[in-house]
Amino acid sequence: MTVNEAARWLSERNDFLILTHTRPDGDTLGSAGALCSALRRAGKRAFLYPNPEVTEKFVPFVKPFFAEKGYTPVHVLSVDTASPNLFPVGFEGKVELAVDHHPSNSGFAENTVLDAGRAACGEIILELLEALPGGVTKAEADLLYIAVSTDTGCFQYANVNESTFLAAARLSKAGADTAGLSRLFFRTFSRAHLALEGAVYSGLRTFHNGEIVAAVVTLDMMRTLGVTENDTDDIASLAGKLEGHQVSVTIRENDNGTSRVSLRSGSRVNVSEIAKKFGGGGHVMASGCTVKADPEAALQLLLPTIEAALDASAGVEV
Repeated sequence: MTVNEAARWLSERNDFLILTHTRPDGDTLGSAGALCSALRRAGKRAFLYPNPEVTEKFVPFVKPFFAEKGYTPVHVLSVDTASPNLFPVGFEGKVELAVDHHPSNSGFAENTVLDAGRAACGEIILELLEALPGGVTKAEADLLYIAVSTDTGCFQYANVNESTFLAAARLSKAGADTAGLSRLFFRTFSRAHLALEGAVYSGLRTFHNGEIVAAVVTLDMMRTLGVTENDTDDIASLAGKLEGHQVSVTIRENDNGTSRVSLRSGSRVNVSEIAKKFGGGGHVMASGCTVKADPEAALQLLLPTIEAALDASAGVEV
């Protein structure tokens, strides 16, 4: 489905529930909030599924859109969600329209707007809002700037391209508070977050002649440092700052005996293919999965696959 077809589809319907993915980031939340706002301006009843994992920084931006208790939607949408195993905690059901930018999207929805060439789902939602009546308001521009900037590391990641900067320019013109939002999301951190960063940096380990760098975050570490989920934004990017590596791995212990794995790479290795082997997916240079093991065991399971990918790609640019 194209963006224009999706705009017509939405215009012909009412009573929407919009899903964000589990452990929601700025892209899924900003995209969902902006779409919900635009649908409401068009006279539609629209709400966000009240994702229980939204962290404190994002709550003020999305809580006003949360569904009221007892709300029964007619149509369910999802944004920035690649597969049903990423549906938010507590949701069960089918999705009629998915808007996404992950090349690993499983095609779970009845209709899908997919553009894997976009750095953020927020770019696609911006085009969708521009195709709906009324354009983009300042509040929606703020939400979409959160989406685009957070999913690109404030325009530093390798996924950034011409369309990313064009989207940011259109959002700025629409009134997005680019300076204030950049300060909030990229230059303001809790003491616990900074303590966790220090622990991650001091505990980095390298493998495969320095081509692999790994960071492990355990529940004990978080308890000792007084870290909550609200303090963990962008932790997955820290290991990738070590010079000389090709693949970075960040493993976070969950409280159910599993470990959440975030994989990042340069130009040689497609980490989406690695993540798929463990039931996950994502982008070529940024992917993730969940492993049924404690963090140390998960690392040992991952290393042979990453090493094999590095050996296979030696001297090859992808």
